[in-house]
Amino acid sequence: MTAFSGIIPPVVTPLLPNGEVDHTSLDRVIDHLLDAGMDGLFVLGSTGEVTYLTDDERVSVVTAIAARVGKRVPLIVGCMETTAPRVIDQARRMVAAGADAIVATAPFYALNNEKEIAQHFRLIAAAVDVPIFAYDVPVRLGGVKLSPELLVELGREGVIAGVKDSSGNDVAFRRLVALNRAAGSPLRLFTGHETVNELMLLAGADGQVPGFANVDPHGYRRLADACSAGNWEEAARIQEQINAEFEIVFAPRGRGGDGTGVGAFKIAMHLLGIIDHPTQPATLGEFSDEDITAVREVLVATGMLK
Repeated sequence: MTAFSGIIPPVVTPLLPNGEVDHTSLDRVIDHLLDAGMDGLFVLGSTGEVTYLTDDERVSVVTAIAARVGKRVPLIVGCMETTAPRVIDQARRMVAAGADAIVATAPFYALNNEKEIAQHFRLIAAAVDVPIFAYDVPVRLGGVKLSPELLVELGREGVIAGVKDSSGNDVAFRRLVALNRAAGSPLRLFTGHETVNELMLLAGADGQVPGFANVDPHGYRRLADACSAGNWEEAARIQEQINAEFEIVFAPRGRGGDGTGVGAFKIAMHLLGIIDHPTQPATLGEFSDEDITAVREVLVATGMLK
């Protein structure tokens, strides 16, 4: 379990203009992240646009990243599906492709109560031979929130190994930290935040899963190191710099959450020479010149781009 700690960014999935996975750019993304000192990689998360990829594309992405990483850091792979049988099917494919652990949400589309959600995770754990992380992300699950009590119960049972908290509910996260400690810390707790990471680490998070690390992994490395050293004043300064850079996500206009968030990451990564194209899934359309110019202005203003 000590392998699952530190900074484990959710990896962007670069696409070619025709919508296919851009494996050449994907290799550069992996090198970019590992060269900056990331402690692991979260593949096929929301930032990886997992729900827009076919099953075969998901396998190809995990296979390619596993080959590039070569066991240097652990790979945690998202298996976002509606119900346990579908998660299990995905998980088995991802483990065969190189996953060291999997991430699963509560069921979605299916209407389940907390008892049934617990059974969902138990069924997955019984069928998969790698650690399972629960992804608490109510915004993508129609508001379904995994309670701290449920998560710690599943941790004590050995059903889940950790939690990626993207709930935005800081009170619940503090309760989760406290309950987990009281239970002997069976869970590794990761914050999915971008802009309050030093506060979450101070509160007791074991690590970070920031999507913006695809753009500025060195910033998050410096932030994590400052926090580890107990230099909270320096950590706050670094976080403020990251937050200024993160303003790129407010640059694209007239788009949904995926287009403004991950889309802005892709524009920035393209402008920085990390990926060849800022292509998003066809559903989301192309970016305007105004979108690209607005992201460039933030990068220039913050010193990331000359």
